[in-house]
Amino acid sequence: MTAGRSTRRPQSSPVTKAVREHLDDVDAKVVRLLLDDARTPNNAVARAVGVAPSTALARTAALRERGVLTGTHAEVDPASVGLGLRALVAVRLGTHDAAAMAAFAARVTALPGVADVFFLAGRDDYLVHVLAPSADALRDLVLTSLSSDPVVAHTETSLVFEHRPGTDVLGLGAGPRATPGVRHR
Repeated sequence: MTAGRSTRRPQSSPVTKAVREHLDDVDAKVVRLLLDDARTPNNAVARAVGVAPSTALARTAALRERGVLTGTHAEVDPASVGLGLRALVAVRLGTHDAAAMAAFAARVTALPGVADVFFLAGRDDYLVHVLAPSADALRDLVLTSLSSDPVVAHTETSLVFEHRPGTDVLGLGAGPRATPGVRHR
């Protein structure tokens, strides 16, 4: 054993174990690379994973077919387009009628500035991730579009001071160009 080096292997997390039940080593490497940079050319994926380009292409296609890879998209820095205020709004409804809840979720999802809508278990029914240009705009959205909705019983707004996206959500290990807090897509 070399001084300063441990021969102990890091323990697998429940997340890593669950993912490994669904992805073999090659698929996991392909996913890791594409999470790091979804624009990675197929020949570069093949080289990095150690398979033929045709195999890399087939693996990527199979991952899409299985629903593991669901799309490729660009990410926008909200502050760079004037939406520097981020908030999470917890929403409790006064009704739990399935049709009313579905209609509420559809209305909220379509609002300008709404980045994500999460349906929750627990005290609150929804968590709405909002991007706004100012505190006044956020207040207006909460008051006119959320709190005033007839099915809403209560809202609670939390300002987000800092947002750091996870870099290894699947427990696959950081990709070659991964930078903590930065997603390359």
